[in-house]
Amino acid sequence: MTGVKSFSVSGYGSERSRWARLFARDSLVRRLDWQILLSALALSLIGSLLVYSATRNRTAINQGDPHYFLVRHLMNLGIGFVLMIGTLWLGHRALRNAVPILYGLSLLGVLLVLTPLGATINGNRNWIVLGGGFSLQPSEFVKVSIVLGMAMLLSAQVDAGDRTYPDNRTVLQALGLAAVPIMVVMTMPDLGSTMVMTVTILGVLLASGASNRWIFGLLAVGVLGAVAVWQMHLLDQYQINRFAAFADPSLDPAGVGYNTNQARIAIGSGGLTGEGLFHGAQTTGQFVPEQQTDFVFTVAGEELGFVGGGLIIALIGVILWRACRIARESTELYSTIVAAGIVAWLAFQSFENIGMALGIMPVAGIPLPFVSYGGSSMFAVWVAVGLLQSIKVQRPMSA
Repeated sequence: MTGVKSFSVSGYGSERSRWARLFARDSLVRRLDWQILLSALALSLIGSLLVYSATRNRTAINQGDPHYFLVRHLMNLGIGFVLMIGTLWLGHRALRNAVPILYGLSLLGVLLVLTPLGATINGNRNWIVLGGGFSLQPSEFVKVSIVLGMAMLLSAQVDAGDRTYPDNRTVLQALGLAAVPIMVVMTMPDLGSTMVMTVTILGVLLASGASNRWIFGLLAVGVLGAVAVWQMHLLDQYQINRFAAFADPSLDPAGVGYNTNQARIAIGSGGLTGEGLFHGAQTTGQFVPEQQTDFVFTVAGEELGFVGGGLIIALIGVILWRACRIARESTELYSTIVAAGIVAWLAFQSFENIGMALGIMPVAGIPLPFVSYGGSSMFAVWVAVGLLQSIKVQRPMSA
C-alpha cells in the first residue's frame, strides 16, 4: 500500500512538473503569439466554409463532388500548418544561413513556369500542374525568398555593429536580388504578384533604415515603369480591359466589367448580417467567377453580411497589429526587416483582394491570405506565420 501511495504521489509530481515546464514564463507555449496563430486559424477555417459554399454547386469544376474543394482546402491548411511548425522549429536565424538555397529554389521555380512544365490559367502562365487536381504557383514562394534575402543583405553590416544603417551599395545589391525574380514574374505575366512584391520591397526598405532617397527613387521608377509599360503596349489585352473596367465600372457590364459588377451586387445584397451561409443568391446561382479564389470575399459579403466581412478584416488586422509589434520589439535588424516585410506583403495583398471585390481596386488576380482556395498561397502565408512566431519566441525575455 505504501508503495502504491509513493508511486501515485511521485507520478502526480512529475506530471505537475511537466505542465509547469510547459506553461512556464520562458516556455515555447507561453512565448508563442497566440493572437496571430488563432487569428490565422480562424481565417483559414472561415475560408473553408466560404470555399465550400462557392464550389459545392459548381459541377463544372468540382468534378461532381460538392466536397472536392473543401477537402483540398483543409488539406492545404494542414500542410501549411506543418510548414509553420517546421519554420518555427528551424528558426528564422537558421533560415538566414539557408537564404541562398531558398532564393535559388524559388527562382528555379518561376523559371520552370516558362518551360513546357508551365501551364496557363486565366491568362497567366504562372502555374506548374502536378496532377491529381493539384498545381503549384512558384511566385507565391518568391515573396518569402525576397523578404528573407533582402533582410539578410540589408541587416548584415548593422547587426555586426559596423554601421547604423545599410549603405547605398548594400541597398543596390538587395534591390538587384529582388529584381531578378520580379522580372521573370512580369513576363508570365502576373501583374498581381508583381504589385505585391513591389510593395513588399518598399516595406523592407523602410524597415531597414535605408535613405529616403531610395524610397522616393523606387516610387519614381515604379511610376515611370508603369507609364512605359502602358505606352509600349506591353500589357496583355485582358489586363488593359481590367484597368479600363476599374476606371469605368459601367463599361461593358456583360464583358470586361462583369466580374466587378457581379462582385459588388453580391456584397451589396448581404446587408448587415447577410443572407445566411450557403443561401446567397449570387453564390448559389454561380454569377461571380473565380469565387473560391480571387473573389472569395464576395461570399462572405453576401452570406455573412457586413458583420462577417468585418470579422475577416478584423482578424487580418489582428495579425498585422501583432506582426508590427513583433517588428518593433525585435532586438536585431534582420528580424525587424523580416517582420516588416511580411506586414507589407499581407497588408497590401489583403487590401488589393478585398478592394477589387468592392470595386475600389483594379482586378489583379491575387488571393485573400488564409481565406482563398489555393495551396501555394496557403503554404506561403503559413510559412510567414512561422517566421513571425520564430522571431517572437527567440526574442530575449527582457526585450
